[in-house]
Amino acid sequence: MIGSYLDTGAAGANELLFLPLGGAGEIGMNLNLYGHNGQWLMVDFGITFGDDTTPGIDVITPDPTFISERKNELAGLVLTHAHEDHLGAVPYLWPRIECPIYATPFTASVLRRKLAETSFGDRVEIHEVPLSGRFFVGAFEVELITITHSIPEPNAVVLRTAAGAVMHTGDWKLDPDPVVGLSTDEKRLLEIGEEGVLAMVCDSTNVFVDGVSGSEGGVRENMETLVRRFDGRVAVACFASNVARLETIARVGEAVGRDVALVGRSLWRIYESAKENGYLAGTRPFITEKDVGYLPSDRVLMICTGSQGEPRAALTRIANGNHPDVDLDAGDAVVFSSRIIPGNEKSIGRLHNRLIEKGVEVVTASDEHIHVSGHPARDELLQMYRWIRPQIAVPVHGEVRHMIAHAKLARECKVPQPIVTKNGAVVRLAPGRAEIIDEVFSDRLAMDGNRLVPLDSQAIKARRRMIYHGTAVATVVVDRDGDLIADPIVTVNGVYDEADADEVEREVVDAVIATIEDLRPRQRDDDDTMAEMARRTVRRCLRALCGKNPHTEIHLIRV
Repeated sequence: MIGSYLDTGAAGANELLFLPLGGAGEIGMNLNLYGHNGQWLMVDFGITFGDDTTPGIDVITPDPTFISERKNELAGLVLTHAHEDHLGAVPYLWPRIECPIYATPFTASVLRRKLAETSFGDRVEIHEVPLSGRFFVGAFEVELITITHSIPEPNAVVLRTAAGAVMHTGDWKLDPDPVVGLSTDEKRLLEIGEEGVLAMVCDSTNVFVDGVSGSEGGVRENMETLVRRFDGRVAVACFASNVARLETIARVGEAVGRDVALVGRSLWRIYESAKENGYLAGTRPFITEKDVGYLPSDRVLMICTGSQGEPRAALTRIANGNHPDVDLDAGDAVVFSSRIIPGNEKSIGRLHNRLIEKGVEVVTASDEHIHVSGHPARDELLQMYRWIRPQIAVPVHGEVRHMIAHAKLARECKVPQPIVTKNGAVVRLAPGRAEIIDEVFSDRLAMDGNRLVPLDSQAIKARRRMIYHGTAVATVVVDRDGDLIADPIVTVNGVYDEADADEVEREVVDAVIATIEDLRPRQRDDDDTMAEMARRTVRRCLRALCGKNPHTEIHLIRV
């Protein structure tokens, strides 16, 4: 029999552990591990996206080092649905875990298209599981429960072990009219609650939102009324994966006599996966972005990527006037049928301003009822707790404030043991009272060009420093004895105005000369010492003169 985790480093035969490596204390980048009887099961493996604080970085993933070092103990990966923050890391990091993947048909289809662009896609073992499927993965019996969200085939996951059962909700909401896909299987959820659930690991995104999230069916009626108001081109910005919204806009186009175009590669990928699995079957085919220019303005309805102001997305390129096929002019309109993901406020604001400067009317979800969330508001959370009645509540998929508020709500629902965790915390769910028993390495990786590097790598730190504080480079030429042959050459960018350049650079040069001349003979013999002393002098001088700490380099040349 396998001993306890604290004794052996592996989950014991009587233990049930939960370990988030992403998605606890943040919204996105989900990576969840469950441990039992010497094995781990991963649920979701997602990404998040870079922002103004991560210059040059588009994609950020959780660091899977903990589980990659134990991949012989990893039984498999179960994907709850096809959103990027739940499966997006697989094409980047699967070679580090090399385990089989379990997903429903639509999610598997989306993943295969992503893996086709990698060098290892043909090695990935993907098991398609039917909706409401039940199967075994190592020491875990897994059951998928149909729920609703903003993408086809979202699933809650019930994990059964000898130590107890856990329900991992994934992303969910209650929608009686979801437009695409099935409604939440309320009957099965109630039955699972009756069977007994040790712990529920649950979505916290909208814990501060009163009432319910709303139905996709209500969006369609409002969207049609809105589009009829405009005579020019209308572009709708939404998440590419929101197939229900694609169906809504396709139906609106038919009703108002407009042809609907998909503008953005990710939209076409999702569309192809949806058609492959029987979704959007009753809608007219979408036209391409190249067809848009041949139609009268009042016949054009476009669905565009870029609702979050992403710099490379279609809508941003259109707003900047550098999209090869599509343009928007005064009298046209852009409808933002999406929520603002926290952290994207500035990029979205810039996009709105650029569109408005072009004379384009901008409509958002704060102006009209054109978006409903895919996550549960408070009344929906209360209903889920009434159905499941867990002994332990573990809030995830939220910032710390969300998770603490969610734990309070769970306590109000008479859950005996709410527990707030964080990435890297090992939570023992059984046996005994739920508690954090260990903390393991947890970090983030950034896709920097074509390499994955730690998010706190020196390259990214230096890039951030350059953006906020500028750069300074000094070339110092000395003879064999370490004496200056000529005055140092100093080049500074992004630190001060051009009008001050001569005065500031002269002071920096003089300071470097004084530093070199004050060095002892032993210091002059060491190139590294001379360069470091000069570097410190340049930074100290610029900090005193300009209040900046620029990224500083010294080129020391000995002749």
